[in-house]
Amino acid sequence: MKIAGIKIKGITSDSKQVKKGFVFVAIKGNRQDGSCFINEAIARGASAVVVQKKRPQIKIPGKVKLITVNDCRKFLAKAANKFYGFPSAKLKVVGTTGTNGKTTISYLIEALAKESGHACGVIGTIDYHFKGKVIESKNTTPGCVELQSLLARMYAGGVKYCAMEVSSHALDQDRVAGINFNRAIFTNLTQDHLDYHKNLENYFQAKARLFRSLPSSGVAIINNDDSYGRRIKRLTGAKILTYGIKRPSAVMAKDIDFDMHGAEFTLVAPKINLRIKTHLVGRHNIYNMLAAIAWGISEKLSIKDIKSAIEKFKNVCGRLEKVVCKRGYSIFVDYAHTPDALFNVISALRPLVKGRMIVVFGCGGERDKLKRPKMGRVVTELADYAIITSDNPRSEDPLRIIEDVCAGIDKNNYCRKPGRFEAIRAGLSMAKKDDCLLLAGKGHENYQVLKDGAVHFNDKEVVLKCLKSMK
Repeated sequence: MKIAGIKIKGITSDSKQVKKGFVFVAIKGNRQDGSCFINEAIARGASAVVVQKKRPQIKIPGKVKLITVNDCRKFLAKAANKFYGFPSAKLKVVGTTGTNGKTTISYLIEALAKESGHACGVIGTIDYHFKGKVIESKNTTPGCVELQSLLARMYAGGVKYCAMEVSSHALDQDRVAGINFNRAIFTNLTQDHLDYHKNLENYFQAKARLFRSLPSSGVAIINNDDSYGRRIKRLTGAKILTYGIKRPSAVMAKDIDFDMHGAEFTLVAPKINLRIKTHLVGRHNIYNMLAAIAWGISEKLSIKDIKSAIEKFKNVCGRLEKVVCKRGYSIFVDYAHTPDALFNVISALRPLVKGRMIVVFGCGGERDKLKRPKMGRVVTELADYAIITSDNPRSEDPLRIIEDVCAGIDKNNYCRKPGRFEAIRAGLSMAKKDDCLLLAGKGHENYQVLKDGAVHFNDKEVVLKCLKSMK
């Protein structure tokens, strides 16, 4: 591939990844300006440097080509797409966005595709994987160069579908610019990431970019019960396929029966009316299944394969994952870390619990502070007892974060235990027959980010360790 007449061997915005013959794109981020690393990129062998709008105040050697563009982010996305041979045009890529549900929907889509005999890759929060290959996930949606590289590897490996979680950050930062999505799913929108987006409208507009860019030949699969979903319908030029439980929709679940082991519902869609059983617990998971089913219908997968895949599907790691316990009470680990996600998960379990509902949770540091008191209020209003602890405090004081959470609480049904290990052990010691203990916030994560860096920590591992040591 050539850029500005120069044959290049790679492209990156990370100066440390530059090798001889690479193009370095100097992107200005929220914390660092790529222009500060041009000298390092040149020293590592960059043959060209891309800057935005004006020449940098440093001397560029004559052998290095200087390219000026209007938007470095968009340039990088388009150049990466070209460098890797436009892989998304050769795959069927479905992007899922919204505050909650993205991970579960992606795994459900993978299950539907496999049941239909097709290989499917997944790019999301837990990891990036396809055909037995697993790559560690550093972001829900990776940077555009890594993203295009992953898609190219998937295509070369014989993958037909790719289920991708698309974060609001990725949309706002043009990480998915140039991706040829043939399907896009909107789950819901509630408060999250306001530390970045500043307000809910900006957050919505970032999500909406996925649907504004969807081609007319694509399909927008939209939660019709969500008010923001109904706004999305007016913004896209693609075909629309709705799903829901309350409002009339193309794909619906009716006559839903819940229990602690799953649910059963009637799937109603064009020329489809059948009963489906699932291992997934809670109303929010009914929505997740409807989104995946709507995708399968749009891809003309057989309803027999769709039903079979849904009924075989067990769970996603850290998403309302049940921990084996023979002590007469139930234990669940979940990733819920927003007020709405906590509401959904606790509301799903509450009617199924004969005893008390005990919730261990915390809030992450250096993230949306406005949601902290709301999370405290939601948990203490819905649960019988809350143990407020640390999540990933990062550089913030864990006690200060807990104070913010407690500011929204009006009841006296909680305690504070900053150490997450101690909080989990306290929850287990408190639980009795017929109770339910929910560990919320970290889900699949196997680390905790503290002031001095990350340490190994996994809620499920801690539970099993504590259970083993308890008499």
